Amino acid sequence: MMDESKLLEILKDWSFWDHSPPDTIDRDINLPTTLDPKITYVIQGVRRCGKSTLAIQFIKKYKLNKKNCIFVNFEDPRLANILNYELLEQVFHLFRKIRSTKDPLFYFFDEIQNVKLWEKWIHSKVERSTNEHFIITGSNSIMLSGELSTSLTGRHFTIELFPFDFKEFQLSKTNDPNYDSYLTLGGFPQALVQDKPNFLLREYFNDIVEKDIRERTRSRSTQSIRQLIKIVYESCGSEISLRKLAGSAGLSADTVSMFLNAAENAYLLFSCPYFAFSEKQRIKRNKKYYPVDMGLRNAIITKTGLDLGKSLETHVFLRLRKISNTIYYWRNKGEVDFVVQDEKGITPYQVSYDGIKDRHEKALEEFYGYFPQANEAIFITKETVLSLF
Repeated sequence: MMDESKLLEILKDWSFWDHSPPDTIDRDINLPTTLDPKITYVIQGVRRCGKSTLAIQFIKKYKLNKKNCIFVNFEDPRLANILNYELLEQVFHLFRKIRSTKDPLFYFFDEIQNVKLWEKWIHSKVERSTNEHFIITGSNSIMLSGELSTSLTGRHFTIELFPFDFKEFQLSKTNDPNYDSYLTLGGFPQALVQDKPNFLLREYFNDIVEKDIRERTRSRSTQSIRQLIKIVYESCGSEISLRKLAGSAGLSADTVSMFLNAAENAYLLFSCPYFAFSEKQRIKRNKKYYPVDMGLRNAIITKTGLDLGKSLETHVFLRLRKISNTIYYWRNKGEVDFVVQDEKGITPYQVSYDGIKDRHEKALEEFYGYFPQANEAIFITKETVLSLF
């Protein structure tokens, strides 16, 4: 247990009881119409993409009394030695004590995955809650959605957040907010207001590798993880085998698989599997991988000149990923960049920065030979990408 006066000081530092929340850019994301005390709201995404800021925006969006909202960041070093459910219980009762009101109370818990047994504690509170609301954020998709799915079946609402899209990027940048600039700089909010954004992006990368991959996998060193992710980033959009990655990084295939799964859970990258109706055929083929942000990739890879084509392909993948978890690629003699499977069927996408080429058309002809029932293909270039998304 922490001294009550010291804990209250920390809570005041993170909350907005005595001052107004900062003005921030509204995120282009679908949120619930109202907040239900029987539902836990989960904001998850890569570190530094704006999860805490989105949580703060709830005050304005839902017209909440800021004095009835408590914010706690569980990466505050002052809490480092007491990250367990007893801390949550102390915070809960302290806030009820200082806010003796019948009005709803709102608990905003940031990076809650750092707290031991947090999911069981949340479950016990939501089960009995009539007037308390819980909004939590975290940087690990498995630890959040996976454990909540077990503890709070049907009682949580997941909100995935990514770095800025192009419209948000335009609002944040006053100098040269054009599309090529976006493909180069990406969308991490704080990096966009830095004179040397790559320095900050590399810090983000190292922080994610250390806290969300090395610590979670209990690896001895971050060096091999950083090298592996760098290889994957450089191979963005290309099929790549675990065996080849293992050879390049000097690791076993099982270790590579473990690191890549941890990186995907931390939203550092995303896999894009091969499309086939047969699961057996899918798992036989290698995956493609895409970074969570074009600017982060550009800051990490060994540059031989900016590849705007790869950045455009990454942007298209991320836009599709926001609306669907079933994104694939297809390849035989030719390649279809993306295949999205949803309730409307299967839709192929071809992406090219400077215009669709004959090889894209030929690949589609081949694709339709195997999947004649597929929907009409969607072609995306630099000139059409913004009108399509």
